[in-house]
Amino acid sequence: MADAKKASEFSTYKGRPLVRCGDEIYYGNMEEPYVIRMQIKSKKEVNGEMIADKVTVQLMATDPYLSPRRALIKSSEKKGLFLAMDIADIWLGRALAGKM
Repeated sequence: MADAKKASEFSTYKGRPLVRCGDEIYYGNMEEPYVIRMQIKSKKEVNGEMIADKVTVQLMATDPYLSPRRALIKSSEKKGLFLAMDIADIWLGRALAGKM
């Protein structure tokens, strides 16, 4: 029961936790071997709303004994949050399935 409540604390995307803190978004479960980190590098205004323009997507290992440089597996910059989320889901799915 506690696990179900803990999982419901976060928003999800395609069944995986999605956590935002400022201009950083983490996608995936920190208890699994890999997680995605997205950094919003720039924003633009569309119809009075600020939306992400450039987003850096990074596939990272969650091993606490790795240095930050070694934990970084893949990195790319995408134009817009939709494209960033699309590649993030693909990378994370492949990494967790062992198909990298």
